[in-house]
Amino acid sequence: MATSHRENIHRAAARAALDAPGVAALQPTLADRLALAASHVYRSQAEGTTPYHEAAGIRSELTPDGGWHVEVRCVLHADRRVVDVARQVREDVRTAVTTYLARHGAAVPVTVMVTVTRTV
Repeated sequence: MATSHRENIHRAAARAALDAPGVAALQPTLADRLALAASHVYRSQAEGTTPYHEAAGIRSELTPDGGWHVEVRCVLHADRRVVDVARQVREDVRTAVTTYLARHGAAVPVTVMVTVTRTV
């Protein structure tokens, strides 16, 4: 699948996760943090030509059976039950990615793993 499809899967997953009640933010991975730091240096030299990667906290990969596995790392509001929010995020992300794939002719299985990195 083309890189643009992977980016669109990331965006769909990120939107779904951030829209779930109780989610404060997505947790960027180390690679996202390093890329952001590098882009600041690059921008200072090249006048802002490198965009920020929108889907920090989302990782997706094709599975051997042709489906998709999506990992979501999120920060939750402390006043919500973690297990309830994580379940909601998992279902919302699975639905969003499945819908995106179906619109583009790929009705394949989607698994989602949610990791809560902290609460605020």
